[in-house]
Amino acid sequence: MFLVNSDVEYKELMEGILLKPLAYGDKTMLCEFRLEKGRMLPLHSHPHEQTGYLVSGRMNMIIGDEKKEARAGDSWSIPGGAEHGAEVMEDAVVVEVFCPVREDYLP
Repeated sequence: MFLVNSDVEYKELMEGILLKPLAYGDKTMLCEFRLEKGRMLPLHSHPHEQTGYLVSGRMNMIIGDEKKEARAGDSWSIPGGAEHGAEVMEDAVVVEVFCPVREDYLP
């Protein structure tokens, strides 16, 4: 599968949190998120393993019992079922891979 970036629209997940699915196959999904300064991603969990890379910005992240300030260039991996959330300290762009595919994020 090959996707042209301009062919896919951003979807607002919640105020100030935008999602764009980039590519997906049978087992994995690549997404871009645009996060507005001051927004909170509430603590939540899902069965999908989630691996991310902070392209730009800064966030205070919680993964399980661990709290960390993430800056551009940092990355993380969240096991399926682990509680996680974040506070967006600066406008941010994040790229994440989900396994299995998040059907609720499909275009």
